[in-house]
Amino acid sequence: MRLPNRVGFALGLLPLVWLVHGAVTETLGANPIERIIRMCGDWALWLLLLTLSITPLRRLTGWGWLGRLRRMLGLFSFFYALLHLLGYTVLDRYFDWHDIMGDIRKRPYITIGLLTFLLLLPLAITSTQGWIKRLGPFWRTLHRLIYPAAILGVCHLFLMTKADWRLPALHGMVLALLLGMRVFTASTGSRTPSSQGDSHSQGNLV
Repeated sequence: MRLPNRVGFALGLLPLVWLVHGAVTETLGANPIERIIRMCGDWALWLLLLTLSITPLRRLTGWGWLGRLRRMLGLFSFFYALLHLLGYTVLDRYFDWHDIMGDIRKRPYITIGLLTFLLLLPLAITSTQGWIKRLGPFWRTLHRLIYPAAILGVCHLFLMTKADWRLPALHGMVLALLLGMRVFTASTGSRTPSSQGDSHSQGNLV
């Protein structure tokens, strides 16, 4: 594992280490289950936006090594999204599927959160070199699901926020900027030489 990958892997594990430490030392506040669920969801979204930022940052800076972090960041985003979902279904609802289905019907943000996870699932499964070879050109098309997943993730945060809208608004502005940069790059056809084909060689999320 190269140095950037090692650093990215260590940083990706820090939130989990912090949560485990907080759970063991009972320092997660009055409602630790809610804190765990919320923090895992926050990190899933932050890492998803960071994954989307890698290509624009690499084009602006010329730092090709950033591309090596993209798949790892995307997989960590899925990992924390999975923990977010498990925290809700296991810790909060104790596998009470009747209660969960009622939540899905009554609370749109839960439905949107579930759709976000389902969009990320095939991206995580097909992020390996083996799947890239199997899927061929369709792989890149499939991994464009990261865009609607990010949009739904931000909508999920907006809908579940009851009072302070500043954080969801910040996420929305960051996502709008990243998507705007993608649209501009696609419309102008500008790509750096280092970006040609590197997503397939690295097995990265788009």
